[in-house]
Amino acid sequence: MPSSEIRAEDFCDFHFDFLIVGGGTAGLVVASRLSENASLKVGVLEAGLEVYDNERVDIPGWFGTTLGTELDWQFETTPQAGLGGRTLPWPRGKGLGGTSLLNFMTWNRASKQDYDAWERLGCKGWGWDGIIPFLKKSEKFHAPSQETQVADKAYYDASGFGTSGPIHVSYATEYSASHQYWHDTLQQLGVPNNKAHMMGSNLGAWTNLASVDPLSCTRSSSATAYYQPHSQRTNLVVLTEALVQKILLEKHDGLWTAKGVQFTSQAKTLSVFASKEVIICAGTVQSPQILELSGIGNTEVLKKAGIETIVSSPFVGENLQDHIMAASIYEVDSDLPNPDDLKTSTAAAAAREEYKLKNTGLLTILANSICYLSLSQIISDDTLSRLTAKARSIQGDFTERNEIRRDRFDTSFPRLGQIEYIFDLGNWNPYFQPDASSSGKKYGTMLQILQYPFSRGSIHVQSSSPFEKPVVDPRYYQKGGGDLDLEIMIECAKFAEKITQTLPLASIVRGRVVPPAPAKSDGELRDWLVKETITDWHPIGTCGMGGDRGIAGGVVDERLRVYGMKGLRIVDASVMPLQISAHLQATVYAIAEKGAHMILEDLQDC
Repeated sequence: MPSSEIRAEDFCDFHFDFLIVGGGTAGLVVASRLSENASLKVGVLEAGLEVYDNERVDIPGWFGTTLGTELDWQFETTPQAGLGGRTLPWPRGKGLGGTSLLNFMTWNRASKQDYDAWERLGCKGWGWDGIIPFLKKSEKFHAPSQETQVADKAYYDASGFGTSGPIHVSYATEYSASHQYWHDTLQQLGVPNNKAHMMGSNLGAWTNLASVDPLSCTRSSSATAYYQPHSQRTNLVVLTEALVQKILLEKHDGLWTAKGVQFTSQAKTLSVFASKEVIICAGTVQSPQILELSGIGNTEVLKKAGIETIVSSPFVGENLQDHIMAASIYEVDSDLPNPDDLKTSTAAAAAREEYKLKNTGLLTILANSICYLSLSQIISDDTLSRLTAKARSIQGDFTERNEIRRDRFDTSFPRLGQIEYIFDLGNWNPYFQPDASSSGKKYGTMLQILQYPFSRGSIHVQSSSPFEKPVVDPRYYQKGGGDLDLEIMIECAKFAEKITQTLPLASIVRGRVVPPAPAKSDGELRDWLVKETITDWHPIGTCGMGGDRGIAGGVVDERLRVYGMKGLRIVDASVMPLQISAHLQATVYAIAEKGAHMILEDLQDC
């Protein structure tokens, strides 16, 4: 039942079996799958709006233009000591569809070893073999034309994809002018093409996939794929513009049980109840916030915020991990079509008209030139030996996690994509604004993205008010591990330069602009990284699976049930115990598919 057809008071009158907190990427998957059973009544509370027929969301080439708008929660980090005291914006989607409304639509998977590492921690069923069926279940893969396969290196192994899922997954039909040089350039540097990058190893160079419907050339989100086709189900009720304040708990036989939620809608505070479970799908930032507002968390954190402890769970809001990104900028040939052209009203209008008439042109183009490399492929043996020794000396939270992080540093042979590079035309650096003297010049961007950061942070409430944003502290580049991230990024910046100086890509590059040439020393690169490193918008882990350690190492068990509770689960990126080498979108959909599957399984066992 669409949210436009229901009042908040009427929503509270329903006798729900399940309540889902957050109608985002994961939440709508869970809602859709549970409501396939017509005997189950499912309610969804979403703080944002329904967002339909919004060109800035739907048209692929407008990616990034919704950041900082009403569709973004507009979180910020604390001042980061490792970044010279800078505060970073932390975009998160606000609206029915969540971050799937405003991400950049990249669709890929991590390596087999990444998922197997979760199982190694004791998260039974979360290894590659356990998650691959759900990675495929979400996908409706559209094979590229033979012409695209050859011309744009859009290789694939059909056995690696799902073909009947809700999310449209496709290769582009048009590419940036620079893409034709990408694969040959990487091959010159000894990096092979990976023709099966969805099959358990993403190492190498390949052409990116996106969550785009190739027939309409529009974004495929959890709202368009999982909710809209089923919005008329009478057993699925969605309420938007409803901010959840806390979980309502009752104690039975000495154990706290989630019975419902308290929320605010149109300045009214209301309560709604569920007979079976409350499922939190509020994401890495807000799932721990809701737990803490409900009295579930670290006693010291709760006491400081003026909240009574109901269930002591010390790892709520801890274990925050994020991909770390920096963008170097190069001047490129000015006669190449460039996404920056869309910044002029005339070019934007022409591109929009072309898109509307033919589904072609700049507004169909995404960043598709991508590679994942092992550190041993880009760093000298001596330097890597020094960095490896430092990695082994870092004292992390648990022995098992430390061992996995150290194993990922194994230099014996390249097997994991520890650094991601993406090259695309256009200026992607928020700190670089060309001045008047740059009139007529065009730019390209090389993104370098650290996949397995040693930086560990936290997200916690600062008061008992649900209207006050939580404190987001990723601790980028800070001592105790983050300083090693900075050293690795310095070496990665050197290889980024090497890529752009190698033919054939070098044939369109006129010179580096950011960091200012001729900066090459470690000190100069360090200064640049401290000044301009940003998030890659991939935070995970703040309600992580505890594995073998249980509540002494996490927040939820392998079936995503909150420790020390009954009737409460978390299903979103926050449950990931360790970071993966991939963009998160496909994995979050898989977590939600698997989470819904387990909920239904457990329902049968009752």
